[in-house]
Amino acid sequence: MSTRRIRKELLELNEQDAVNCSAGPVGDDITEWSGIIIGPEGTPYHGGIFALSIVFPHDYPFKPPRVKFTTIIYHCNVSSSGYICLDVLKDKWSPVLTITKVLLSICSLLNDPNPNDPLRPEIAREFLEKRVTHDQKARIMTAQYAGGPYSEEGGAGVGKEAEAEEEGTD
Repeated sequence: MSTRRIRKELLELNEQDAVNCSAGPVGDDITEWSGIIIGPEGTPYHGGIFALSIVFPHDYPFKPPRVKFTTIIYHCNVSSSGYICLDVLKDKWSPVLTITKVLLSICSLLNDPNPNDPLRPEIAREFLEKRVTHDQKARIMTAQYAGGPYSEEGGAGVGKEAEAEEEGTD
């Protein structure tokens, strides 16, 4: 059942024009995929190309796939090992979900991090308390590890100017 369902999802994924994400098997093993997500516009991850590892368990779709970033990313819901804290990969998984929906959920997480359920509490705290600094660090790491663009102008402030903006002072 598992491999038939995975092949069906692969066909569906190839037929769709998903702009920010794609995935497919690594070699001949239909249960091991690699994927990419392009950082969404308007986020500190914009333009970065983030690689994913996707492994389907033998009892898929009754158990969720194991998905993790293989590209380093500065995000409160992604561990330093790349594991993702996302409800559809845990307790909100349902057999009606597909890998396409999982990839779109991960894209959504890049748009809207969930600092209330972090894997990296220090980044969540920074996201909530020092957003400018958080976004600047995320942009720098996106440029460094995911090939995203970075410029001082687009970097949301630097040094004392960024600190003053966060504190609401000049």
